[in-house]
Amino acid sequence: MPADISVEVAVFARAPVAGQAKTRLIPVLGAEGAAALQRQLIERSLRTARALGARVTLWIAGDLVHPFVVETARRFGVAVAAQVGADLGARMHHAFAATAAPLLLIGTDCPQLQPEDLRAAAAALADHEVVIQPATDGGYVLIGLARPQPTLFESIAWGGPEVLRQTQARIAALGIRCALRPVRDDLDTPADLQRAITAGLLEPVACA
Repeated sequence: MPADISVEVAVFARAPVAGQAKTRLIPVLGAEGAAALQRQLIERSLRTARALGARVTLWIAGDLVHPFVVETARRFGVAVAAQVGADLGARMHHAFAATAAPLLLIGTDCPQLQPEDLRAAAAALADHEVVIQPATDGGYVLIGLARPQPTLFESIAWGGPEVLRQTQARIAALGIRCALRPVRDDLDTPADLQRAITAGLLEPVACA
């Protein structure tokens, strides 16, 4: 299954509005610094997604016509859509249901994610209904579906340490095949940010 023509990629992101983006890092970066970090994370995620050669859509929570969102989508040649749903699970299902082709969905909080991760995940969908790249915090940084699974994201404690375990239990109950990819680091804390900067994955962010 050639990854560059058989899958699409959804990048889930929050608009980089000061005070609303990367809020857990506002105490150390300030609201403007956290928003600047979010802009950098969005750009990195789009570069990773575009390297796959697939159609990419930037799914935005918040201000859909934020100047950065509009200009960045233009520069990267990607479509923009609004996240729709009461919680993260509903918003992800909406994106999968709105996409006809097999879809890989990533966020912006894993600068460690590489194009090779997306290629391997796309290939896994040739003989699995689901592919997941776990995160060290108990969630995941990538999920791909060969086709929408309407009940997969229901009753998950989003944002907590049991997201992956609960999702795996739901997959088992549905009787579908899942490929697990290597674990990657998410970016939630100042220590996570410093590791990413030290590794050369992000540029230092000025505190505001």
